[in-house]
Amino acid sequence: MSEEEKLSFEQAMKDLEEIVEKLEEGDVPLEAAIVYFQKGMGLSKICHDKLQQVEKQMEQILEEDGEMKPFVLEEDGGEA
Repeated sequence: MSEEEKLSFEQAMKDLEEIVEKLEEGDVPLEAAIVYFQKGMGLSKICHDKLQQVEKQMEQILEEDGEMKPFVLEEDGGEA
């Protein structure tokens, strides 16, 4: 497992936010901006993968009788 894969979701998001802030400042040399961008894309993938993993875990929950059933997220259908 690589060092980046060992990052927690929260740490990966924090690192990604720091990169975005640096790039938004606009005074980063082009070569450094490319390196930041590449690292940011890697962190984005880590966050995405971790979210997908959690989503898969949430798709199934235990019923009282021990059987697995799909987890369905009910969205609020009411209109404001």
